[in-house]
Amino acid sequence: MDLERPAEEDGERLLATETDHEQLPRQIVTLAFLEKQIPAVLISEQLARSLSAETGASVVLVQLAKEDGAGRIDGEAHPELFLNGEFHWPADLVNHDTKFHSLTLGVRNDPPTPRGIASLVSQLRPRFRYVLIGAQIDDPGAPWLSELLGRSNLAYVFLKPAAEDENRLDLLLRDTRARPGDGGVQVKPVAYLAEGEQVNGIDLLAQRAAIPVHAFVRGRPAGDGVAEGGQQAAPVRSFRADLRRLAREIGGRLVGLALSSGAAKGFAHVGVLQVLEEKGIEVDVVAGASMGAYVGALWAHGCDGGELERLSRELEGRWAFWSLIDPVFPPRRGFLRGFAVKNRLMRTVGHARFGDLKRPLRIVATNLATLERVVFSSGEVATAVHASAAVPGICVPVVIDGETYTDGGIVDPLPVDVLREMGVGRVIAVNVIPTPDRIRYAIEAERQLKRHDGKRGLRWFRKALPLNRQVNYFARGNLLEILMRSVHGAQIRMAEASCRMADLVLRPEIYDDRWLDYRHPGKFIALGREVAERHLEEILELVNRTEMSHEQKLAPVPVGTLV
Repeated sequence: MDLERPAEEDGERLLATETDHEQLPRQIVTLAFLEKQIPAVLISEQLARSLSAETGASVVLVQLAKEDGAGRIDGEAHPELFLNGEFHWPADLVNHDTKFHSLTLGVRNDPPTPRGIASLVSQLRPRFRYVLIGAQIDDPGAPWLSELLGRSNLAYVFLKPAAEDENRLDLLLRDTRARPGDGGVQVKPVAYLAEGEQVNGIDLLAQRAAIPVHAFVRGRPAGDGVAEGGQQAAPVRSFRADLRRLAREIGGRLVGLALSSGAAKGFAHVGVLQVLEEKGIEVDVVAGASMGAYVGALWAHGCDGGELERLSRELEGRWAFWSLIDPVFPPRRGFLRGFAVKNRLMRTVGHARFGDLKRPLRIVATNLATLERVVFSSGEVATAVHASAAVPGICVPVVIDGETYTDGGIVDPLPVDVLREMGVGRVIAVNVIPTPDRIRYAIEAERQLKRHDGKRGLRWFRKALPLNRQVNYFARGNLLEILMRSVHGAQIRMAEASCRMADLVLRPEIYDDRWLDYRHPGKFIALGREVAERHLEEILELVNRTEMSHEQKLAPVPVGTLV
């Protein structure tokens, strides 16, 4: 048998150029701390150190700190650097092991003036590639803060799970949105959780303040960051990793992974993840739809490649697949409830919320009433995955907080755009949805196999007793299979459009279109490994690229929250 494979290329490079993406300079970054219990100095210095290490560029950290009545900060005197409202350049700056420079400016009872902030920024911008300005915020509507935000490219607002912090954030956002023009600055809330502190609903900020929590910073060195002998304590691993991720975002070095829908074919995602882990390739954020959301949730929760394969292979065997079947009678809104899939996921992730995950995760679903794409970044992970995987016509839609959701693959089967909107500059897309060319190739291959099949008696028996087609609604040509193929057909063009937005596309060599082949996860995992290993050089080139990645400026999208 001699068949010519489709001419499409997997692993294609779509590296951005200045004509493709609008460059967003991230030179001035505001670090606004809404709560005194947040270790502002520790966070600011670790972020500056990580930014310098990630980019190799010049970094200066300016900290606005309150003085006491004697003009001292933490018992030390600081020179007056503002003269008649203008910033006066100091004789020298503190150099932290050649990693970054820092400067502490005392703030007395009278807050800084907008004129002083403008002078400070204008003098620092030409001298440093990145300028971080941190301050404790007591009055979110202060004119000097408005001036600082207006001159910033990005603002991280650090807050804790407290109503007061949410109120301050709301005031700050109102002031930013009221500024003439587009405001320029991107305000991104960052939730700080001390070691052992629970998310406690702060991830539902999107519902209350109409803006999602962008990231979490967890843990801190014991003893408020001071070890024995007065030395700075080493940050705990999660604390350091979370701030490193923010530094990579500022420097345009975030790496994102988009995992497509595709039912059983989504097991190929596991093989790709295994290769990335084995080669030490760091992924900062994951976005997935349907089966991609399921695999992405397990990985973001902390399951490594080996554990993912073990969980996948639990479905091997003739009867294991039926553990996912929970029929509805009468089937008015769907044939399956989908709770069996959710419960299987919860065996591993439990009631984990998005803020509990070890790496950021975004899950896509479809609002059945408005037909909008909804991106879940808060609430219970298993509930979001349940909504994202509710195939219309087959699974009953999922109701969350009064809204009805269905499969995310309907509106965004390969959520590259979700990562771009988050500010991810380097996106690897894994597309397991076969194109018509690949499906046609598989059909022709099957026909040729039948022509050469010597088991004519077996073929006659199947024709004479088509019991499978009579009783199995999942069989080829029956209702559920027709529904799935129709959904698949609608996804192909959208997935291909998303591929054009990615920097690198991995296409496992999946040619058949049987969506229910859950009994053979191993073959899909092997195909995922094969495509990742074949394009390992391109992956390494992308993630290790030193220059800042460009970003697309995309329109805002609805953000879903879970209770």
